[in-house]
Amino acid sequence: MRKHIKHILSVVIILNVTVSFSQDRNKDTINTGVIDVVKPYTPSISDAFKVKETPTIEDETTQNKKEVKYNIFSFPVASTFTPAKGKAAGIEKRKPIKLYDNYATLGVGTYTTILGEVYLNHAISRTESIGGYVSHNSSQGGIEDVSFDDNYSISKINVNYATTLRDLSWNVEAGYQHQMYNWYGVSESFVDTAIADNIDEEHTFNNAYFGGSINFEDTYINSGNFFFRRFGDNQGSGENRFLIDAKIDIPIDREEISTTFKFDYLKGTFDRSYEVDDEFNYGNFIVSAAPSYEMKQDDLTVNVGVTAAYLRDSESKESKFFIYPNVTATYRLVNDVLIAYGGVEGGLNQNSYYDFASENPFVSPTLFVIPTDQQYNAYIGLKGKLSSNTSYNVSGSYIADRNKALFKNNDITLMPAQAYSYGNSFGVVYDDVDTFGVAGEINVDVNRNFKLGIKAEYFSYNTDTETEAWNLPDFNGSLFLDYQIDEHWFTGANLFYVGERKDQYFLNDGITVTTPFTVVLDSYFDANAHVGYHINDQISVFAKVNNIANNAYQRWQNFPVQSIQFLAGATFKFDF
Repeated sequence: MRKHIKHILSVVIILNVTVSFSQDRNKDTINTGVIDVVKPYTPSISDAFKVKETPTIEDETTQNKKEVKYNIFSFPVASTFTPAKGKAAGIEKRKPIKLYDNYATLGVGTYTTILGEVYLNHAISRTESIGGYVSHNSSQGGIEDVSFDDNYSISKINVNYATTLRDLSWNVEAGYQHQMYNWYGVSESFVDTAIADNIDEEHTFNNAYFGGSINFEDTYINSGNFFFRRFGDNQGSGENRFLIDAKIDIPIDREEISTTFKFDYLKGTFDRSYEVDDEFNYGNFIVSAAPSYEMKQDDLTVNVGVTAAYLRDSESKESKFFIYPNVTATYRLVNDVLIAYGGVEGGLNQNSYYDFASENPFVSPTLFVIPTDQQYNAYIGLKGKLSSNTSYNVSGSYIADRNKALFKNNDITLMPAQAYSYGNSFGVVYDDVDTFGVAGEINVDVNRNFKLGIKAEYFSYNTDTETEAWNLPDFNGSLFLDYQIDEHWFTGANLFYVGERKDQYFLNDGITVTTPFTVVLDSYFDANAHVGYHINDQISVFAKVNNIANNAYQRWQNFPVQSIQFLAGATFKFDF
C-alpha cells in the first residue's frame, strides 16, 4: 500500500512541475484570463431490458396451462354453381356519316319555277383539287295585275382549281353568269300607253370573271388576290373592273406593321344617258394603303392604323387624296361572357354597274357611277355568351357617307320614250348621308340539331340635298331556325321584316309636268319555310313554301312580287 501511495505522489509532482513550466514560458505572449472548455453533449443509449412475452413467475405456486385441442367437423357438400366469366360492357356506336364530294339538286314549283344545281369537286392528289358548279333558277312569272312579262332567270357556271404546297397555297377560278329580268313595273296610269308603244321590257345581264388568290406561310408577304370582271347588258352597256390587293407585314424596329395594299380599276360605258341619246363613259382607279399595328395587354386588344387612298378620275382627269381612320379595339370584361368592342373606320368605296344591278335588277342602263367617300364609321358594342349555347351582340353606329348612292324611281319621260322610261326603272342619285343605327342579335344553339337566330336593326338618316334617303328602310328584322328532327326528318324557316321606305314620283312626258312628290312604300313581312326527308345517305327530298303570308308587297316602287310559292324537289349526293 505504501508503495502505491509513493508512486501516486510522484506522478502528481511531475504533472505540477510540467504545468508550472508551461505557464512560465508563455506568460509573456498569452494574456491571463479564464478559459471555459465546454464539451458538447454526447447522448448515449443505455441498455434496455426486453420484457419477455411470457414473464417468469416467482410465485411459490405455479399453475400450468391447460392444453386445448381443436377439431373441425367437415363433410362434403355437392354444388352445381358455375361462376360466369366477366364481359366488358359494349358501347353502341353510331354509323359514321358518309360525306360526299358532289351533289345535284332539282326542284319545280308554282309560277313554273325551275331550280337546278350541280356541284362537283374532285381531289386530284393530296395537294390538288378541281371543282365547279352549274346552277339555274327561273320562273315564268304570273304576278297578279301585271300587264307585262315578269319572268326571270339566273344561270351560273364556275370552275376552280386549288393546290397546297409546303410554304404556300393558291387557287384560281373562272365563271360566267347570265341574268334576265323585265321592267314590268309600269306606272298604273301609263300601262295603256306602254302597251300601245309595244315596249320591249326584257333586260339581260352578262357577267364573265376570272380571279385567284395566294397565301404564304412564314413570310412577310401574307396573301395576295386578283380579280377581273367583264359585265354588260343587252342595252349596249359594258364595264371592266380589275382588282389587286396584297397583305404584307413590314418589320420596323422589332415590330411588324400589317399593311394592306389595293389597286382598283374601273372603266365602263353606257349607250346613252336617261334623257339624252349620247354615249357617255365613266371610270377611275383607286390606289390605297392601310397600315395597322396591333397592341395586346391582358384582355385588351387595340389595332391602330390609317387608310390612305388616291383617286384618279379617268374622264375628268381629276385626282384626289383621302385619309381615313382605322382604329379598332376589344376588351374582355368577363372572359367570353361580356366583351366590349368599338372602332372608327373609313374608306373610299368603289361603286360599279355590276354592284347596282345586283342589288336592284330593275335599274336603267343610264347610271352615273362614282365612288362613295365614307369619311368614318364609328361603332361601339357588347357581345358575348349568355350561356354555353347562347350568344348575343348589341351595337350602335354612326356613319358619315359622302356621295352615298341612293336608288330613286326614274322620272316618267316619254319624249323620247324608252322601254324603261314609264316609271318602271330606277336611277342612282348621290347625296351626303349621315346614318345612325342600333342593332341587336341573339343566336341559340340548343343542341347539335336545333339552331335559332334573331336579328333587328333600326336606322335614322339625315340627308343634305335630297328630300329623303330614298329606298333605305328604317327597320330590318330577321329570324331563322334549323331543326334536325331525327335521323331522317329536318325542317327550317326564315322570316324577314322590312320597314317603310320612301321613293319619288315625277311626271315629265313633254305635255304634263308634275311636281315631284314622295311615295311611302309599306313595310312588309316575308315568311318562308322548308321541310325535308333523308331517304338514305345519298338521296333527300324537300318541299319549300315562300311568302307564306301571301302578301304581294312591293320591294321597289311599282314592282309587286309573287304571292305564295310552293317548290318541291330532291337532292342526290355522290362520288366519282
